Amino acid sequence: MKMLFKKMQQSKQQKKQVQQQKKLQQIEHSSNEENISKEISMDLNENIKNIKASFNDSSDILYRNFFIGEQKACIVYISGLTNEDRIYENVLSPLMEEKGEFTSLQDLVENKITVSEIKQLGTFKELIKDLATGFQIILVENQQDAISTGLPKWEKRSIEEPQAEHVVRGPREGFTETIDDNISLLRRRVRSPKLTVKGRSIGDITQTEVSVVYINGIADKTLIEEVNKRLDRIKIDGILDTSYIVELIEDNPYSPFPQTLNTERPDVVTAYLLEGHVAVLVDGSPFTIVAPATIYSLLQASEDYYERYIIGSAIRWLRYFFVVIALLLPSMYIAILTYHQEMVPTTLIISIAASREMVPFPALIEAFLMEIMFEILREAGLRLPKQVGPAVGIVGALIIGEAAVQAGIVSAPMVIVVAVTGIASFAIPRYNAGISIRMLRFPIMILAGSIGLLGIMLGCIAIVIHLCSLRSFGTPYLAPLAPMQFKDIKDVLMRAPIWKMNTRPHLTGYGNRNRQGTNQQPSSDQGSD
Repeated sequence: MKMLFKKMQQSKQQKKQVQQQKKLQQIEHSSNEENISKEISMDLNENIKNIKASFNDSSDILYRNFFIGEQKACIVYISGLTNEDRIYENVLSPLMEEKGEFTSLQDLVENKITVSEIKQLGTFKELIKDLATGFQIILVENQQDAISTGLPKWEKRSIEEPQAEHVVRGPREGFTETIDDNISLLRRRVRSPKLTVKGRSIGDITQTEVSVVYINGIADKTLIEEVNKRLDRIKIDGILDTSYIVELIEDNPYSPFPQTLNTERPDVVTAYLLEGHVAVLVDGSPFTIVAPATIYSLLQASEDYYERYIIGSAIRWLRYFFVVIALLLPSMYIAILTYHQEMVPTTLIISIAASREMVPFPALIEAFLMEIMFEILREAGLRLPKQVGPAVGIVGALIIGEAAVQAGIVSAPMVIVVAVTGIASFAIPRYNAGISIRMLRFPIMILAGSIGLLGIMLGCIAIVIHLCSLRSFGTPYLAPLAPMQFKDIKDVLMRAPIWKMNTRPHLTGYGNRNRQGTNQQPSSDQGSD
């Protein structure tokens, strides 16, 4: 009884401690909110005190007191986010050389401080936001406002070729994690003033900068409003990557198919902007969101447009064939081997039966074992260092496949089927689209192992029905084939010559359908249209 009484007392004390900690956290949070909501004080020391309270007296925030003439002032900045060498040269030196009476903050902004990005702040909330972004805050005694100067300096990655979107012919530049650099890459390609960038901050704690980019006059106003509306309704503590944004703004979050296009290539984003799409850039992520997206845009590569149209069309058809192989080949093998042996030539079925003589599992279990093993090797190759990742994937596949065949666990034809399926899945340009196809392969395999070719047909019908019901920001996922738009098919089933694509897609380029003049074909074909 004494032990039980002691345990009850200990649990009560623990509950009290937890409640006290929650109260302290609520008090600290409310006090920080009160500090942020305050106005900038005329008292310099009180402003410094409020800044320290808002940032919990963080050690990386530096305060430098100085005088402007006879007026006391202080500059506040975060170490590591500021170019400290230029602070003295462009800010402190001109101000400290001032003699006589202090005039006004407006005079300092216009005549004294030699920094290109400078503004006057009227609220404490603006002050905290600019300081956390990497700006420098100048506070002056007996002044209701503050000055914010932009001298940022932080480490960033240089512009390199995207690792996941290689091209043989085409630009080698890729986006980085710095949103300003990414916008400049787009500005370099679209030099028209119609290129519009609208910025906002998302995330109560991270305050991540997000920019919506479109070409005014080409992008549909309804699409622009819808993108802005979905971004404005996001209420979250932090945004770390574009994937956070995608999951919060897509039409059907439960679908296995991606409903936005993610790319690291500025040329791809530019091409879609010229068709009337809208791009969303997130600071800290090299991937840009392009909306709306269709199933065909996920299966197209930028190199389709950099090669001759005959070659681009042939490669595109080959890619469509690879999608079918990646989705249905194991299921077809399972269904035919289990239920429809009469469809296979006699010589071939005898050879397959001989190779499966010692295999103890049915074709469905055999396929599942090999597919899961292949996915494990693929994931291991991605997570290992670059120097050993590809070697482990290749060597592992060879050794495990050969050992499994010799041990009689799987048959040689199944190894060939799984290998061809894996290679076909690598031909899909978008990584997230490839994952969707790979994941859908497993339920179709179960249907094939259960009811044969009828199960494959039912699975395909279910996928097509689902694709027909999908929308990407109001645009049908199977457009322009469903609903049918004959003029837009020239860039779906094939890659028409550039001089034939004189109109933008019907559903995205609604604002301005014409993209080039008439009679742009070579001189030998003039008047043949």
